[in-house]
Amino acid sequence: MSKIKDAFKKGKAFIPFISAGDHGIETTERYIRIMVAAGADMVEIGIPFSDPTAEGPVIQEASTRALSTGVKINDIFDMVRRLRSGADAVTAPLVFMTYLNPIYVFGREAFFKLCEETGIAGIIVPDMPYEEKGELAGIAHKYGVEVVSLIAPTSENRIEMIAKDAEGFVYCVSSLGVTGMRSEIKTDIKSIVESIRKYTDIPIAVGFGISTPEQAAAMASVSDGAIVGSAIVKIIKDYGESADEALFEYVKKMKVAVSEQ
Repeated sequence: MSKIKDAFKKGKAFIPFISAGDHGIETTERYIRIMVAAGADMVEIGIPFSDPTAEGPVIQEASTRALSTGVKINDIFDMVRRLRSGADAVTAPLVFMTYLNPIYVFGREAFFKLCEETGIAGIIVPDMPYEEKGELAGIAHKYGVEVVSLIAPTSENRIEMIAKDAEGFVYCVSSLGVTGMRSEIKTDIKSIVESIRKYTDIPIAVGFGISTPEQAAAMASVSDGAIVGSAIVKIIKDYGESADEALFEYVKKMKVAVSEQ
């Protein structure tokens, strides 16, 4: 099964995010296949949660829509199983983006065991401070799941500590605040990436606020890839269950922009 590092083997990576269950779990499954076919190197699958504190309104609304369908974590694992099986199996790395509460409610051991069984390569938990990483890391590693660390513009005095212990890839947060499309990214990402590289050689991908090919290219030019969430989720909001073509064209365009760096 593909691991996180595989997403960066062929150059700069484009990593889209999708909220599982938004407009139905079957729709999510189809859209993941479409994004991978369009060039996505890895996909972040959001597990919907009622209190997604790191998310802006676009992804919060997607979580609400998903939860209103009655989607459960077991449904999401079943979807991943389908993605990983058959002649048209998705081989690109898949990672979960979720919060501590859903993992604890489901049960840590059961959660990471299913991650291993279904082929989830990593997990991103935005409400877990680095100092509490050990609460998940031991069990995650037992089942071959990497716990991705986030480094934000406010992490200046903690970069060495976080980077030295990082695994999979470093999620470099481009902007303060919650997720969401931004007209301009003012953070000096180049300096942050250079600081991170002093302490680790694993890939660094930049997320939060990226929505245009120009922004993706700018972030990829100083890092190993770009992560896009809200812009993807907005396409799904606008087109509902008919976003196939719009999603394919958007991901293809973003992948080209990233690849040219």
